[in-house]
Amino acid sequence: MADYTLNMTAGVTPVSQDIYDLHMTIFWICVAIGVVVFSVMFYAMFYHRKSRGVEPARFHEHLWVEIAWTIIPCFILVAMAIPATRVLVHMNDVAKPDVTIKITGYQWKWRYEYLEQGINFFSNIVMTPKNENYLRTVDKPLVVPIHKKIRFLVTANDVIHSWWVPDLGVKRDAIPGFINESWARINRAGTYHGQCAELCGMHHAYMPIVVVAMAETDFNNWVLAQKGLPVPGMPQPVVGGTVAAGPPAAPKQYTMQELMQQGEKVFLSTCAVCHQATGLGLPPTFPALKGSKTATGPKDQHIATVLNGRPGTAMQAFKEQLSDDDLAAVITYERNAWGNNMKDMVQPAEIQKAKGGK
Repeated sequence: MADYTLNMTAGVTPVSQDIYDLHMTIFWICVAIGVVVFSVMFYAMFYHRKSRGVEPARFHEHLWVEIAWTIIPCFILVAMAIPATRVLVHMNDVAKPDVTIKITGYQWKWRYEYLEQGINFFSNIVMTPKNENYLRTVDKPLVVPIHKKIRFLVTANDVIHSWWVPDLGVKRDAIPGFINESWARINRAGTYHGQCAELCGMHHAYMPIVVVAMAETDFNNWVLAQKGLPVPGMPQPVVGGTVAAGPPAAPKQYTMQELMQQGEKVFLSTCAVCHQATGLGLPPTFPALKGSKTATGPKDQHIATVLNGRPGTAMQAFKEQLSDDDLAAVITYERNAWGNNMKDMVQPAEIQKAKGGK
């Protein structure tokens, strides 16, 4: 954002350009008013100062002056309101979208659901070294096509959030129980960053937004890949001249090393915001996992806590937020990191069983 810290960005959508143009129009109107007012003020102060022997005029009211300084500001306000109204109408015209995406704010992550494509996933922060993208990188960005009208349905699961991407000219409050609408038509492929713009809790700074805009063909291929379908131009396993289908594969059995490596990644991206990378947490709101009754207790209870959360606390249910593999890995990590050393593993098959076989 360093390239436009002294002004708004013109962005890459028609709405963001409209907002920028309106901003500059109002800015120059304010500059003109300021020049006129301060010019008259300084002229009066200089040519009518006491040292020149000027006697102040003595009057209490002047009909035409009163009329002038009432009517002129009214005309100025009307002149400002007309383009502002046009921009507001344009911003809220969500009719006839090409793609509809539901955005749900969680503490502290975003969930994206592509309603037509049947795709949904969570987007979590990825901690990086302190560079230009520090606190602005996610594991799964929002992927959209360029030159298509994208409708955003914005809501929240817990507290009030705000989905804000300056380059798109979109900023909508995410309120539990309500859906706010917005839209964008991105004109240029690229990666655009944003963040939650509502103070949503102590880790408000840890829910960035990343939008990747790509050509429509690339977007369609991305959709196919997300669904596990063949992507044109990519080799597919073939049996007897047709693409191999077969029954769903059985859950993979992982080694302890694989589970710990993957579990650490999942923990740092999803859990460390509350429980800290050290596992010491921030009691009493976010209890420590190091030496805790949950992480060192019965495995089934640990799995149930992670899957279903704990009502009345800040512990969320991760049953729908993480894959079976990631759930197995992060639970294994919690049970064996920071000196817990339970020396047991959780496999994806156990997660499926705990979910009721689903």
